[in-house]
Amino acid sequence: MDWKVFMLVLLTAERAFLLLKQIVQYRSANNPTPANLADVYDAQTYQQWKRYSAEKCRLDIVSTLISYGLMLVLLSLDVHAKVAGLFPGGVYVQLIAVLVFQTLVDSLVSVGLNYVETMVIEEKYGFNRSSMKTFVMDQIRSFLLEVLLSVGMMSALAALHLAMGDWVVVLFTGVLFAFTLVMSFLYPIFSRLGNKFTPLEEGELKDKLTALLTKHGYHVKAIEVMDASRRTTKSNAYFTGFGRMKTIVLFDNLLSTMSTDEICAVFAHELGHGLHKDVLKKQAMNIINLFAMAALVWLTVREPALHQAFGFGGVNYGFAFILLGFELGLVQPVLGMVMNAYSRYAEYRADRQAVAEGYGEALVSGLKKLARGNFAHLAPSPLLVVLEYSHPPLGARIKAIQQGT
Repeated sequence: MDWKVFMLVLLTAERAFLLLKQIVQYRSANNPTPANLADVYDAQTYQQWKRYSAEKCRLDIVSTLISYGLMLVLLSLDVHAKVAGLFPGGVYVQLIAVLVFQTLVDSLVSVGLNYVETMVIEEKYGFNRSSMKTFVMDQIRSFLLEVLLSVGMMSALAALHLAMGDWVVVLFTGVLFAFTLVMSFLYPIFSRLGNKFTPLEEGELKDKLTALLTKHGYHVKAIEVMDASRRTTKSNAYFTGFGRMKTIVLFDNLLSTMSTDEICAVFAHELGHGLHKDVLKKQAMNIINLFAMAALVWLTVREPALHQAFGFGGVNYGFAFILLGFELGLVQPVLGMVMNAYSRYAEYRADRQAVAEGYGEALVSGLKKLARGNFAHLAPSPLLVVLEYSHPPLGARIKAIQQGT
């Protein structure tokens, strides 16, 4: 088999699929708005949203075409092998050389695109709050974390594969599962690297949030406010912590745009996820995804001819990581559809918890505010919903909430 041709065709198919989804997204901006969402945007704001959506979609399409063209050139000319040849050494030196090079290339391309997205498009439509210093520090931090995580993960794979051979499928699945759990645990720590957290002031909101969780046996470790407004005007909130001990994190933008009951409605929804152990169920389902990933890893690192076709003397684990990127780009959407279908079901169920807590109307108004503030797509393509949406379209969610109130 001509492995180079095969992998280049695979890369082309993966990017063509991604491009197709982006084009569908671009065209779906003209879909009619559901009647129950007519009050989210006024006529002027809706036209502004269409322009915003179009600019973001065009940037995504340009990004896909640039990354495809660049990767096609790098792979066709065996550039990764030539870079690795500049750093003679063992398996791990070669691994690091390839991954640092690819991450550097990706970062040099993405920094320009990220600049356009954040400092031009987001700025133009009033969402950006990042200063140039914050933007630059975010890019540097992202680069360092990407190198650290990719090198760490592939070094673990190399050690397992060299020691255990084909048992790597089972072992690496376990490593990946442990890695995802560790990353879930470390996410709150990473989020503190570039943000400031302060305790929520005493008052009605803190009392209601605490009462909501303690009513169902959860213990509130802390309720904190994150200074997200330094970067964006968009709103969000989340839980952190394992088991029954939880920390609530609120974007400061959320406090300024939503009422006490609307914020409580959002967390009543999150409480629904906790009561039904949706995170644990998704982790269990993710094991199937991880097995598929591990199988692809095994196929990619057990065939020296695959790496030799791109100029390497044998298997290079850093290059395997690069190949996995577009292999998974074709496999994961299939598995993702199943997980996303369950996720959408879980979202409806969590909404019903907010209704049961007496926050149905507040959840509807809160979701509309979040959609308005985040410039959300109100009428996404049904095809994209099936392929990649983890949440139901807003109109369908509100219809279900109102039927349950």
